Amino acid sequence: MNLGTLIVGPREHVVAIAELDDTAAAELGPLLRVTARVVETLCRPEQTYVCMWSHGRDARKHLHIAVQPVTAEVRARYGGLRSEQLQARMLADGEEPDITDVEQFCERARELFRAITDSSIEDRS
Repeated sequence: MNLGTLIVGPREHVVAIAELDDTAAAELGPLLRVTARVVETLCRPEQTYVCMWSHGRDARKHLHIAVQPVTAEVRARYGGLRSEQLQARMLADGEEPDITDVEQFCERARELFRAITDSSIEDRS
């Protein structure tokens, strides 16, 4: 996937949202919101896709939720494709972002997650 895509997944082995326990289900919405805010702040996409996958070769494998920034540049690189067609082409092409860019993005994302979390804790006080 393109630079800025983050994956949210449960720590426990779960293959479907329907299998989440009450605690994990209650945490998922706020976590996805914060993750989308991080992606939107750092990437300024036209859209942020939030997609669930759990496919293995022959059966469900493990729940993964991709939070993916989609910019005009990304769409242009893939002939204007959108949605699942864009993602399928990206995965089939197998292009990976430069590791240095990924490391820099991850550090900025960690800092922003911390800032959002700290701000949220202060707001509750």
